[in-house]
Amino acid sequence: MDNRSHFMPIIALCASLLAPSAGAQAVRVDTPYTAPRVVFDFFLDDPAKMGAALYWIRSLILPLSEPPYSYDPHTIKVVLHGTELVTVARKNEEKYREVVDRMRYYADIGIEFKVCALALHDYGYGLVDLQDFIQVVPSAPVELVYWQNQGYAVVMPMILDKKFNLEDIR
Repeated sequence: MDNRSHFMPIIALCASLLAPSAGAQAVRVDTPYTAPRVVFDFFLDDPAKMGAALYWIRSLILPLSEPPYSYDPHTIKVVLHGTELVTVARKNEEKYREVVDRMRYYADIGIEFKVCALALHDYGYGLVDLQDFIQVVPSAPVELVYWQNQGYAVVMPMILDKKFNLEDIR
């Protein structure tokens, strides 16, 4: 019997341990999340992306609203200072009805929406031009830093142009 034959049982054992079993699958992990302290930084290049950006809020609050978690939506802020600012102008309410209704719903449950006064000025809007759930802050960058210094995570949604249909790439 040559020396290689002594290793065959060991090689077979190692191969069986490394090979996936027929019943193997992913494992669900319930990370012990606590109430989020988040400030979303919305600076979009196209107001049409506002709906997609709002899904980031939905993706944060939905999982945390079910057991074993609980959350306080009062710890979520949204700062607007890009082209999405036009979606909160009263004169554009009909054009952006869906996103305005979603923002109003979020505001009603305690999420704060803040608009940068510098951007507001750039767009030629005043306080009277905005939806009633909007708070105007002096500066978006200063506001973001303030909340980050209060222990809030800053999340800047990445809204990319969708190139593929999920059914086509699944």
